Amino acid sequence: MTIMRHDPQHQHCNHSDPGRELIHVDCASHVYPDGSIGIHEMCFHVLKDEIVALCGQNGSGKSTLIEHLNGLLVPSDGDIVINGMSVARGERADLWKEVGVVFQRSEDQLFAPTVLDDVMFGPLNLGMSKEDAHDAAIKALEAVGAVDLAKKLPNYLSGGQKRLVSIAGILAMKPRIMALDEPTSDLDPVHSAMVERLILEFRERFGISVVIATHDLDLAARIADRVCLVKNGAVYAEGSPREIFYDTDLIRDAGLKQPDTVMTYLDYCHQRGVAPEDRPITRAELVTLLERLTTQ
Repeated sequence: MTIMRHDPQHQHCNHSDPGRELIHVDCASHVYPDGSIGIHEMCFHVLKDEIVALCGQNGSGKSTLIEHLNGLLVPSDGDIVINGMSVARGERADLWKEVGVVFQRSEDQLFAPTVLDDVMFGPLNLGMSKEDAHDAAIKALEAVGAVDLAKKLPNYLSGGQKRLVSIAGILAMKPRIMALDEPTSDLDPVHSAMVERLILEFRERFGISVVIATHDLDLAARIADRVCLVKNGAVYAEGSPREIFYDTDLIRDAGLKQPDTVMTYLDYCHQRGVAPEDRPITRAELVTLLERLTTQ
């Protein structure tokens, strides 16, 4: 686990793995017009074939960072480099082709008369012919399990259906990185499970690296390769889910609650009066572990 402490004498963030690094946020800050700070001296990176979870309270800077990753927002200071393109050098015009952003509010993303028109919009703007854009849209809708919605009006879809269509609209453009802001918030359990499965498929099936901004640590524990804790506009700790989520003081300092699996295991150990020697982070791992412990 890495605790991030910014050194005022060092104005750049270290590269983690230059050969695999797709996103490098280099000590970036953003101040909104009203003077409020969105991110502050943010160091962050995403590697090829990686799922990264940004975890923090509302207002911690997660969404602001997401909006910087494809040029929707531009840092006031510092730089953001996406697949070799530098925002500071003015190379942000094509960032949206590299990084697709799925907003927390699907209504901010859906605007076309029909679902198919909406999902075709991105491919058409990439320069695809109408026929190729149609094929790309249908394949994306099939991939998310929403092809039956193609002729529907977006306004009349359920919240879960809108989220799937929003994801399809990004997937149709075949980005290298997908960033999702609170991807399962306000969804029913069925659609939440569908979105969670899709996030894993992005990497395994399509080779897309994924960034999710969430305060749902149970979700992050199940799917993330690396967890970044965000507070006051900056990443201040990062590591694997097992490292981060078993650091009780660190999670408390972030204003978050440990995943249910972690708390259940720690409560079990406390009741038995034993030290927690293992670190299960999924329900399946916990069940297997408890079965072994109770038969000893």
